[in-house]
Amino acid sequence: MSAEAPRSRRVRTVTESLLSIVLALEMFLVFFATIVVFGLQRLPAPVAFIGGGVLVVLLIVAVRLLRYPVGIWLALALQVVLIALGLLEPLMYLIGAGFAAMFVYYLVKGRQIDRRNAASAPDTREGE
Repeated sequence: MSAEAPRSRRVRTVTESLLSIVLALEMFLVFFATIVVFGLQRLPAPVAFIGGGVLVVLLIVAVRLLRYPVGIWLALALQVVLIALGLLEPLMYLIGAGFAAMFVYYLVKGRQIDRRNAASAPDTREGE
């Protein structure tokens, strides 16, 4: 058995952290929206629960992909889907728009903070 050095975890950016929090909150939102849509009989039970489950899985995939541009685009597309849930429950227009606004705000502010942190970080290549 060889003694391997412990793997260091990748440092997440502020943007990734903020956006993952918003997407996690949206998972709870989708869960409760699914129950509401089912309870109000806006959709048949299998359609409501499968649709809600698929949306939660897509949100989880988006969280995992946030470090790549495709993850940001997927998450933005899911914001549109959340707003479109207003077709089933009109209050979702307002709630979805609120979460989309939070997502865009944290995307912009997170990138500003990441740029500032990168500019103030010491250059690690000095010894080369």
